[in-house]
Amino acid sequence: MAGFPLLTSYALTVAPASHGAIVVALLPAATAVCAVLRGHERPPAAFWVMAAAGALAAVVFAMVHGSGLGHLSWPDLLLFGAVLAAAIGYAEGGLLARELGAWQTVSWALVVAAPVMLALTGLAVVQQPPHATPVQWAAFGYLAVVSMYLGFFAWYRGLAIGPMTQVSQVQLVQPVMTIAWAALVLHERLTWSTVLGGTVVIACAALAVRIRLR
Repeated sequence: MAGFPLLTSYALTVAPASHGAIVVALLPAATAVCAVLRGHERPPAAFWVMAAAGALAAVVFAMVHGSGLGHLSWPDLLLFGAVLAAAIGYAEGGLLARELGAWQTVSWALVVAAPVMLALTGLAVVQQPPHATPVQWAAFGYLAVVSMYLGFFAWYRGLAIGPMTQVSQVQLVQPVMTIAWAALVLHERLTWSTVLGGTVVIACAALAVRIRLR
């Protein structure tokens, strides 16, 4: 649970955010693979075709909207590690949520990680005391409470209901929604290529979710 944010944070201190979005676009497909390995789900070939098409569409979408793929470097290894850590965590979390419940799984994960997180937080505060504006603190609070905690209640509940291979493809919509909210909140400009690419990504995700599994 901590592997994804830690690895992406270190990687994005060097690599641009758009570069990270390209690699993270592979997360839905990676989650589906882990769900097959751990959950013994057997999606048909049509699902893998749509999952691959969705991953490719998401990568191209991120490349068009960002600064391109560029050359691979050591931050990319951290990003790929983050994708692997998140995919394994989602698959294991989905299985645990079937036994413990969704909010219980997330809450117990935080309890188990608390000693390490508290130690790292204390070290960070000593080295660099935090300072921010009220708006920045509010944004931080939203990320902590809603995005990183309450949001996972619904996510793990969805994975528990499953099939995890199909539910994981909903993540393809994340970069599209991020750019849409950036346009709405930050008034960033939307181009026709962005709208068209986002539509293709959403269509691939919808088709992958609707394919009947065995």
